[in-house]
Amino acid sequence: MRAWARLRGFTVVELAVAIGILGVLMAIAVPAYQDYRARARNYQARSDIAIIAAGVDRYQQDSHAYPLTLAEAGLGTPLDPWGRPYQYLSMSDRGARGHARKDHSLVPINTDFDLYSMGPDGRSAPPLTAQMSRDDIVRANNGAYIGPASEY
Repeated sequence: MRAWARLRGFTVVELAVAIGILGVLMAIAVPAYQDYRARARNYQARSDIAIIAAGVDRYQQDSHAYPLTLAEAGLGTPLDPWGRPYQYLSMSDRGARGHARKDHSLVPINTDFDLYSMGPDGRSAPPLTAQMSRDDIVRANNGAYIGPASEY
């Protein structure tokens, strides 16, 4: 009976080692999972932008003009992976050039329409070089590039 009573529980040292191992595993796993989620959201935003842009192009082919809003193109108000609406700006809209996304030379990155997600921080500015725009997912060169503003 005494031998069985001695083997019944864990010692404090065994519990401390087990908790230490779990802590190390969590310190490795949590950042890896967060990085995976960030990459998945960026990929989803790129995919969404490509699909939305195709819908805008179909509308343009049918009506010979770009829509003023995504809703006008029958696309509703799609949300990005961070829960905010995608930003759309038709260059045919009067005064659009002043609000258009711009490269490092302050030249608009599109001539047809701008379509982008404001990224994880939900903030943006027309120049892609602005710090708040670096995490945006943008469509540039009239659709030839879709990706992070920091890589354009």
